[in-house]
Amino acid sequence: MFAWFLQFLELANFLLAAALVIFTFALLLWLFPSSWRNPVQRSFSALLTFVGIVYIGQVFLLRATSPAAAEQILRLKWIGIAFVPAAYLHFSNAVLRSTFYASRWRRAATVCAYLSGIVLLGMVLFSDWIVGAPFNYPFATQLRAGPLFALFAIYFFAATAIGIYNIELARRRTLTPTSRRRLRRLGIAFIAPAVGVFPYLVLSGFPALIPPVVLLLLTFFGAIALIVMLVVMAYTVTYQGALASDRIIKQKFVHYLLRGPLVAVGVVTAMTIVPFIEQFIPLSRDTLLAATVIVGVIVFEMLISRGKGYIDRVLFWQDRHEINQIQKLEAHLLTTSDLRQALENILAAMCDLLRVQSGFALAVEANSWKLEALVGPREPTQKFMAGQSTPPSFSNGETSAPHFFVVGEYWLYPLKVNGSDVVVGVLGVAARAPQPDLSEHEQELVEAFAAQAELALEDRALQKNVFDALEQIGSEVEALQRVQAKPRVIGGIAGERVEEELIASPDFNRAVKGALDDYWGGPKLVHSPLLQLNIVRQSLDEYDHNPTRALRGILAQAIEELRPEGSRSLTAPEWVLYNILELKVMQGMKIRDIAPKLAISESDLYRKQRVAIQQVAETVQQMEQKDTKPPSA
Repeated sequence: MFAWFLQFLELANFLLAAALVIFTFALLLWLFPSSWRNPVQRSFSALLTFVGIVYIGQVFLLRATSPAAAEQILRLKWIGIAFVPAAYLHFSNAVLRSTFYASRWRRAATVCAYLSGIVLLGMVLFSDWIVGAPFNYPFATQLRAGPLFALFAIYFFAATAIGIYNIELARRRTLTPTSRRRLRRLGIAFIAPAVGVFPYLVLSGFPALIPPVVLLLLTFFGAIALIVMLVVMAYTVTYQGALASDRIIKQKFVHYLLRGPLVAVGVVTAMTIVPFIEQFIPLSRDTLLAATVIVGVIVFEMLISRGKGYIDRVLFWQDRHEINQIQKLEAHLLTTSDLRQALENILAAMCDLLRVQSGFALAVEANSWKLEALVGPREPTQKFMAGQSTPPSFSNGETSAPHFFVVGEYWLYPLKVNGSDVVVGVLGVAARAPQPDLSEHEQELVEAFAAQAELALEDRALQKNVFDALEQIGSEVEALQRVQAKPRVIGGIAGERVEEELIASPDFNRAVKGALDDYWGGPKLVHSPLLQLNIVRQSLDEYDHNPTRALRGILAQAIEELRPEGSRSLTAPEWVLYNILELKVMQGMKIRDIAPKLAISESDLYRKQRVAIQQVAETVQQMEQKDTKPPSA
């Protein structure tokens, strides 16, 4: 019975070592996109790497086939062990610096620790000063302690203690309860790497004092604690410089763990038990292995997909009702492609009902046509739209139920919302007769199809308003999140100014476009995040301390920068960008009026307008970066 228990612990330790390697690699990938620009995440990635090397070596060691191979693996494990103290100091110093507590001696100590790691590794690989010859130990070959091993152990635990002190000092310097809670959690989890490496140090230093079962139990619980603590540390570190809300970060992190490392650990576990189940199933090991992997991946992914909604509601229990609504909203939103597909399905059904070969769905926007869906050849529809520059009134003095109107070679069915007289769209089908000759059954079905099309257009219009509102507040929300992402500490403030964050934001062009759209007044100008720019603040004296007028003046200067030299031309290619903005923004003309004036199509005008707005945004960025000075404190 006791022997069976030891075998179970040995297998469990192998699986936990593999799981730790998987989680370490997964967490490194999780942090990689942002770690290159974030010192805290970069230093934590280094710590993860060295801990991962230790456990990669442990996995290989448990499968070593000879004493010589085991000794090589044991010495290579010290690539991780030797640098864990340096990574501890590096990470804790980075956390402390994020609270604007700079210390040259701490930075120098970190550099010295990495140099010491190189020296220690060289001593392990090429001498017996730190560790000596291997010795056989139940379930694990280990290296004997060398003359300087005790000195290394003292250095290891001293570095750990200094790191814990640095984290505690950083916690004390933060002001907000949220930051203090995160750093308290980080301080508790901070001992995890030491806990993971500790069993191997104890075994090398005091082999006679550690019974095999104690070693296996120590390794077992140490690996479990290390996995949990590394996940907690990675979760806490993810908030460093993050712009998203806590809910979004937590949701993405948990889903990533479920779909990534947990699935991988489950598959590895299933593969490990194949040798045990092949005794009862008359199939080859390769067949069982392939079947186990396939079934494991599919089952785990199915369970995660089915449980995703429940997991979110448990994670955000206080907001579970809103979370449920958000999850439903995603399924109900209509994209442009969704709308087109829905209208195409309605048109196809109507054409089949009326036995005609072509039809179209048009939306009425700003007293003009917009083709939303088409069934059949395109040329007749385009010809019809060209002949009807504006939608007909669909009024013949009758007050009967809705019906088709004959316009040219088409029957048109007006789409109205909520029984009003406002036409929001048109369903058109090829005329099968000079006048509509629908049977009662056909009339009922056509009205049902039209009601579906009206609902689709109405929903799309409502959603467009939602998207416009989101676009309007997007830049402001991101600027606010960037401010919130900066820690507030005693004795210092964030070194990066809000305006520096703004011009580096990917939504800067969108903010410029919004301000230009409401150039002569509107929420996109009055509440624009561009009002935070230094050039706007420095121009207040010229505009009677009116920030909106100052921003309007800056935009006017940026537009003027696009003006070519020489006399103005409405048709010359080099004048197109300036003319578009001058006519649309400065004079307030409509696109449909500007296009013929500049002798270009509306679609081409929209493309060139995007280019012009981008150039204005680049000009404003250059004005902010080059032509201004930081505000006085």
